[in-house]
Amino acid sequence: MGKPLMVCSVIMLDYRFILEHLPQVKQNIAHRYMKADADKVSSLFTQRNQLTQTLQALQQQRNAHAAAMKQRRDVPEQERLVEAGKKLKADIAALEERLAQVEQELAAEGRRIPNMAHPDAPIGKEDKDNLEVKRVGAPRTFDFEPRDHVQLGQDLDIIDFDSGTKVSGTKFYYLKNEGVFLELGLIRYALDILTRKGFTPYITPDIAKEEILEGIGFNPRGAESNVYTLEGEGSCLVGTAEITLGGYYANMIVPKESLPLRMAGLSHCFRREAGAAGQFSKGLYRVHQFTKLEMFVCCLPEESEHLHEELRLVEEEIFSGLEIPFRVVDTCTGDLGAPAYRKWDLEAWMPGRANPPSPSGGEWGEVTSTSNCTDYQARRLNIRYKDETGKNRFVHMLNGTALAVSRALIAVLENFQEADGSVHLPQALVPYCGFAVISPRSNRSKARAK
Repeated sequence: MGKPLMVCSVIMLDYRFILEHLPQVKQNIAHRYMKADADKVSSLFTQRNQLTQTLQALQQQRNAHAAAMKQRRDVPEQERLVEAGKKLKADIAALEERLAQVEQELAAEGRRIPNMAHPDAPIGKEDKDNLEVKRVGAPRTFDFEPRDHVQLGQDLDIIDFDSGTKVSGTKFYYLKNEGVFLELGLIRYALDILTRKGFTPYITPDIAKEEILEGIGFNPRGAESNVYTLEGEGSCLVGTAEITLGGYYANMIVPKESLPLRMAGLSHCFRREAGAAGQFSKGLYRVHQFTKLEMFVCCLPEESEHLHEELRLVEEEIFSGLEIPFRVVDTCTGDLGAPAYRKWDLEAWMPGRANPPSPSGGEWGEVTSTSNCTDYQARRLNIRYKDETGKNRFVHMLNGTALAVSRALIAVLENFQEADGSVHLPQALVPYCGFAVISPRSNRSKARAK
């Protein structure tokens, strides 16, 4: 099978695009392993257009009929016009009802159609099909058996999973002692990098309306949803600041001269993580609540591919500065998510993910991702700009994780641990945290005893 049709700045995914490029759209759905009916969308779009044309013709007849009724006529002719007017009114009402039904069904089916994928995105179903394109740094070889972050967090007395489970349930945790300052230090370290690069910082709401989530491309309901909904409120806890940053300009026309807009949003993130389990999901790797610093960009269509590279390079700079080995992968079509045209993941080396543990073992674990969503989200959120001719055009929208703090904590603790159980922080974090070493609780107790 050939590569999906490229949809860059000059080709946009809309109903007419689906109709005119049906084979490519269907192939793209298959490559993404998603359930969507492009044939039905095409059929409904054609029906809507036909019904709209018929309705417009009847409305023109109604206007002509209304003009005719104003003229003086004999009684039989007047009665005939009255009856004809009643029929026109009934026909228009029935057609409007049918059109509303078709438009509602079209919108529901259209929301299931994913964005087209970049022609170079690897074809595959799972993360094992992602394509590694770059490595930075070399995994550390220990002269002792490294601990995982769960054991380190307990020994250092900085992460308390047991109390989190007791109070809130599984996959919740407390940070304490130096762990609090380590999280805050990581956030400030990344924020300083982003502000130097022209990102406007935000602290965003942790709740968003369901229509904003749907516009961004998240499913707020259903068995497969990863979202916590607030029953009776029509809103949800956000899983990422991408949602609240993306919704910031909903239903607005952004001045062209202000583009690109670079936003950096700090928020809590809440995820059900339904079905997430296993050796590599323990501890902080998959949790129900964590803190994340998110990058978000609105730009001109012709800028989006360049800016996508820029976001990835920012992520690389953050983790290079933390001296953590990582690799970059080009995400396969089945792991893209519906809104993404192309997605890069950064995977950090995590020594504690070795199974069984060994001095030379470890595993790559995703710490950031960045996606170019082209105009997919902008169409759904109605975010536009005026081009040189004054015509409204949809912006392109991109997002990227500057720092998912829980996973950054894993990488720092596991890569910088020492044989005595202490953790020496990367130099870049020391000014932000105010200390260079976190010692095990037992060592502190001995020090106090002396």
